[in-house]
Amino acid sequence: MTNNNIQEKIEQEREEARAICDASGANSKECAVAWDSVEELQAESAHQKEKQPKSALETYCDDNPEAAECKIHDN
Repeated sequence: MTNNNIQEKIEQEREEARAICDASGANSKECAVAWDSVEELQAESAHQKEKQPKSALETYCDDNPEAAECKIHDN
């Protein structure tokens, strides 16, 4: 599942969680379970962002931190 797909699924789960909580109450078990699903998807999204491969520029800058292309300038 790509990160874009996960973001779409998170939004769907949020809408569903809101509907469940409106119907069964904010303190109900069903509401808690629905929001747990949202949290799990958010965690997966964060995990996928962490493990994305480095770009060629990132790899180059890791090996050559003093290169002009890798310097960050504060203006």
